Amino acid sequence: MKTSRVSFAAALAAGTVLVLSGTAFAHVGVQPGEAVKGGYATINFKVPNERDAASTTQLEVTFPADQPLSSVMPQDVPGWTVNVEKSKLDKPLTVHGKQINEAVTKVTWSGGSIGPGKFQQFPLSLGKLPDNADKMVFKAVQTYDDGEVVRWIEEAKEGAAEPANPAPVLKLTAAPAADDHHDDATKADGDKNGAADHKDGHDEAAAKSGSDTTARALGIAGIVVGLGGVAFGVASRRRTS
Repeated sequence: MKTSRVSFAAALAAGTVLVLSGTAFAHVGVQPGEAVKGGYATINFKVPNERDAASTTQLEVTFPADQPLSSVMPQDVPGWTVNVEKSKLDKPLTVHGKQINEAVTKVTWSGGSIGPGKFQQFPLSLGKLPDNADKMVFKAVQTYDDGEVVRWIEEAKEGAAEPANPAPVLKLTAAPAADDHHDDATKADGDKNGAADHKDGHDEAAAKSGSDTTARALGIAGIVVGLGGVAFGVASRRRTS
């Protein structure tokens, strides 16, 4: 009886963990979650299917109206049709000397199917990203083939728990400082010069060692020749006597 209670408690705890994990992680999100401010990036909206008896058949992603982008390009996803909606801007954008009067406000993928226990990624190329903000919040709507609609539109509040249906967020980070590349180049030059100095020192030492060896060899040869001369002189005296 005691064993049965322990087993039941363990099963209940495991089930609770799975339920909480599903709630925390099985939602529409952006990958990668970061991009450089003022640049261009390719991102994926990752859409998991959360239902056991229904399939996801449509995804709508709405772009923030106060952060218009001059370029939004979808990549084809086999089995899915993509529709890009644009709206006229109150204040035109100027990009690379060209004036942009409209921007993408919504992208919708439909016609495909994401079955239970599966996910799909929807790629987009975006730019030019804002350079005066720390994030972009996209509101997404996921539709199932049984008519259910899940709105991933809630923005997380700082210091608060994650909402039940959080909106996908792309964090914007500062570009690497130019000094970092300069420092790397300086370090590389320093390593290069250090290696050259080490080589020159090695060659100098090798040359010095070679000179010392030659000198020793010549000295020994001179001693041998000298001894030979002494021996020859002694032998000549003996013959004369």
